[in-house]
Amino acid sequence: MTTMTTKTTSYQVIDVPGGVPIKAWTSGVPFEDAAKQQLVNLARLPFIHKWVAVMPDVHHGKGATVGSVIPTVGAIVPAAVGVDIGCGMMAVRTSLGASDLPDELRGLRAAIEAAVPHGRTDHGGPADRGAWHDLPSAHAEAWAALRPGYEAIVADHPRIGRGVDARHLGTLGTGNHFIEVCLDEADRVWVMLHSGSRGVGNRIGSYFIELAKRELRRWFVNLPDADLAYLPEGTAHFAHYVRAVSWAQRYATVNRELMMGAVLGALATSGVLPAFSAGLEAVNCHHNYVRKEHHLGADVYVTRKGAVRAGKGELGIIPGSMGARSYVVRGKGHRESFESCSHGAGRAMSRAEARRRFTVDDHVAATAGIECRKDAEVIDETPAAYKSIDQVMEAQRDLVEVVYTLRQVLCVKG
Repeated sequence: MTTMTTKTTSYQVIDVPGGVPIKAWTSGVPFEDAAKQQLVNLARLPFIHKWVAVMPDVHHGKGATVGSVIPTVGAIVPAAVGVDIGCGMMAVRTSLGASDLPDELRGLRAAIEAAVPHGRTDHGGPADRGAWHDLPSAHAEAWAALRPGYEAIVADHPRIGRGVDARHLGTLGTGNHFIEVCLDEADRVWVMLHSGSRGVGNRIGSYFIELAKRELRRWFVNLPDADLAYLPEGTAHFAHYVRAVSWAQRYATVNRELMMGAVLGALATSGVLPAFSAGLEAVNCHHNYVRKEHHLGADVYVTRKGAVRAGKGELGIIPGSMGARSYVVRGKGHRESFESCSHGAGRAMSRAEARRRFTVDDHVAATAGIECRKDAEVIDETPAAYKSIDQVMEAQRDLVEVVYTLRQVLCVKG
């Protein structure tokens, strides 16, 4: 491994025999061996363009490493995009200040939780609290625009249509998805949230991952990891996947917009805040997605698995954990990262390990001063389960500049 450090860049280069190099912005950040092996496997695929870029929040994932940027020519790896297609962030600045917030934030959290379905119950069945039972009119209108594309996908692949679709639009989900009220350096109030394409995106991702595996088995293609199965460009399956993943990414964007509207509406009608305006500044960005871009002399499919586009001047969001700072950033357009940056702090351990290692008391101490859940069901999301956001930001100082630093005062988890 060699380290490249200049006035404009700082990354490590891992040379991969039989593959392209790996360029990793991981200085001072833990980088597990299992993740490195995944990246080596990925770098040996024959259609990677130039190199694989690795962000400082890197950690082991399914098939491809979370925190990786994968440029490909002539093929896409569905598992690299993942099953939470279009997962990403949205943040909006309001005209409120810290002094406008009540001393007790529990009521505001309850208002947000009542306005946005979150979590999952009844095994996702009819009584699931994380889905709508009666779709609001704005959500029904949004679904009407999305529905023709969905029906075209399902016509070719009926299994994708067997599950919740419209009833998840404008809902949060579980895991690391969240809604937060934050304050910036000037004590201005922001609303920030994290979610993706929900159940329908999961079905699309899972379906095409398995389809790619079946196709490669049919052609006797052996890979070091079956989850690296790919779909070659020019095939019907490739075209269908690109259509489906693009649709899921649109769904995810709309999902965040609807949730943001609902959260702002809940705050406005809470009875404890003065009248305010919102949308003074807003960002809505994916961090699990694929799209066609031009890099280093070629048109390529760029898969960002746990990474945000950071083109020159583009705004993005890098959240910390429940008790850490988050950042609104401006991209520097770094060509060697394929104009990308990290998507967050990145997990330092598995969810199971976090549940073994930490107690509710640990979590209460780590989230002191933040209105949020403090029970055993969210231990796997406790701040110590994640890498240091400060170290992550330092490792990518040549990729982005900080525009706003946000600190959470309220957090809703599914």
